[in-house]
Amino acid sequence: MSIAFHTNKSIQGNINMIETERLIIKPLTYNQLIKYIRADNSLENELNLNRSSRTISPELKEALEQTILPNVADVNKNYLFSTLWTIISKEYNKMVGDLCIVGEPNPEGEIEIGYGTYEEFQNNGFMTEAVGAIIEWAKCQANVLSITASTEKNNIASFTVLLKNNFIKVNETEDLFSWKLRVK
Repeated sequence: MSIAFHTNKSIQGNINMIETERLIIKPLTYNQLIKYIRADNSLENELNLNRSSRTISPELKEALEQTILPNVADVNKNYLFSTLWTIISKEYNKMVGDLCIVGEPNPEGEIEIGYGTYEEFQNNGFMTEAVGAIIEWAKCQANVLSITASTEKNNIASFTVLLKNNFIKVNETEDLFSWKLRVK
């Protein structure tokens, strides 16, 4: 997989986009997250994308308002580890899914990811490609040693994304599988 990291010095040398063969993966700024929550196509307009019919689940809206937005607003935190990364199909010029890193690396160097593909774009391999790109990005981050994720046991598509990216199942509960991938 060919991956390019694009930087913008206005955000202190941090990347502002990951590009793969079929995707652009963009970390959203605070103001872009506000537009994302509105789901009125204002974000798509700003990013020069085709309009989408995405909806935001109550759980995601709550996470955005209660956790993601406050963390992205915190100047003492690297927003790349807290924001929503939107996944854009180059072919469709549309947002096709989202990926989130759930906070900065813990003392063991672990980060947790969560992700979702919009229903109309499922089963195209977009999320497998996006997770692969985030893995490559994580390998370049000094404090990141491993990536974890949890999936519902009955969500075969979700854990297949992890298996295709070489994650190892490390634990399970009645409802969930826990996964881990060492990157260093």
